[in-house]
Amino acid sequence: MKAMKHEVFDIFDEQMNIIGTATRADTHKNGYWHQTFHCWIVTPSSEGPCLLLQKRHPGKDTHPDRYDITSAGHLLAGETVEDGVRELEEELGLRVRFDELIPIGTIPVEIRYRDLIDREFYHTFLYGCSQPLEAYTLQPDEVVGLVKVLAADASRLFGGEIDSIAASGVETGADGQSREVSRQLSRDDFVPHGADYYRHILDAVRRHFS
Repeated sequence: MKAMKHEVFDIFDEQMNIIGTATRADTHKNGYWHQTFHCWIVTPSSEGPCLLLQKRHPGKDTHPDRYDITSAGHLLAGETVEDGVRELEEELGLRVRFDELIPIGTIPVEIRYRDLIDREFYHTFLYGCSQPLEAYTLQPDEVVGLVKVLAADASRLFGGEIDSIAASGVETGADGQSREVSRQLSRDDFVPHGADYYRHILDAVRRHFS
């Protein structure tokens, strides 16, 4: 993961006009706007649609061990949004065509983490997939778990109606072995993209999958 510091991103002003390029380290140090690809996988259940959450590797430079978007990544300099679909195969072993994704908007979000200023344009998508969690191949240096939560429960959580929700899935332990897990997740267990962002995602899930 150390090589990531030297990745080069296109950087933008607040109106999403490109203004140049910068390394990953300088982008986060100086708070330059840059682009990311987000894909939320939605899977069916008898109780309604579920969202899949990845658990971030404990060695990540931001938000280690938190639960996050099913698959996401930065777009490098010169890349288009369509190039971001590679993240699904890299992180989850899932081959998907870009035209199979459901676009739900580009969302500007700012997150401050320790001494980093992370300003990103989130190009955001949904993808419906019914394969079991055990069928995914997790990228070991990026993702250490994949769990599902009911979208309706997540809506109540980020709406402030409840304090935690049930999650179940698979996670890789310190011994490198995968095991089934059941957890209660609070808002603090998620990467802090902001309640408005999560509500946007969950509203889109309700529109497209209910």
